[in-house]
Amino acid sequence: MIYAPELETACDLALRAGAILLGHYSRTAEVEWKEGGSPVTQADKDVNAFLIRELRNRFPHDSILSEEQARDAAAVMAPRIWILDPMDGTREFIDHNGEFSVMIGLAVDGHPAVGAVYQPTEDKLYSAAVGGGASLTQHGKQTQLTVSPESDPARMTVAFSRSHQSPIVEAVCTYIGVTRFVRSGSIGLKVGLICERRAHLYLHTGSHISQWDTCAADIILREAGGRMTDKYGVPLRYGGEESRLLDGVAASTGTIHSLIVEAAARG
Repeated sequence: MIYAPELETACDLALRAGAILLGHYSRTAEVEWKEGGSPVTQADKDVNAFLIRELRNRFPHDSILSEEQARDAAAVMAPRIWILDPMDGTREFIDHNGEFSVMIGLAVDGHPAVGAVYQPTEDKLYSAAVGGGASLTQHGKQTQLTVSPESDPARMTVAFSRSHQSPIVEAVCTYIGVTRFVRSGSIGLKVGLICERRAHLYLHTGSHISQWDTCAADIILREAGGRMTDKYGVPLRYGGEESRLLDGVAASTGTIHSLIVEAAARG
């Protein structure tokens, strides 16, 4: 595999970062609020510092983009960028419902190449690299991931956000005929549900998602046979001057992806 060292690093660091999060999880989180109303805890900061230190030691010539680090305008134009969310699902961490994850992605020339998403409370590690397939490792057992071949919307399940309700997403589901739903906090874990065949689609039509929310999950879903695009069906690009994904995110098994983005564009 072309990216074997990078995948090994992403998985190793995700597991170790998860242990740091669990060390904080047993204590009451001291919450700060970022501009825009998003929470941040000491756990976020500690994992961020750990990941950046380790990646700089192992891949000193690569750039890093992280949710919890000041953005470097020059770095995000580099050909190889590690894109990190030290803790995706901080609200779920604060609420102690377990639905948070570490997300470590590597983008090469704007495309997702390596990803690791780790849910420490369940010891679930989703991982993938270009051309190598996607896998789930839990309690020492590894299984290959392939998305569901289901093509009937009436038999599909949408992964909804636990923290945010979206009338537009609900309208899209009504339009395409999806009535079943499952809720989860972290975007990475929602995509994991799709890869495990426990869900079939996830949609966010707003502009509040950023590259660190999707990079790792993007390659995992692709390698499992699914698709991730913006709400217009355009593949996501990583790096560049704008870290936000202004045209939202549509993730699915792929069988009705065109119908999903058609409905989302109407909204």
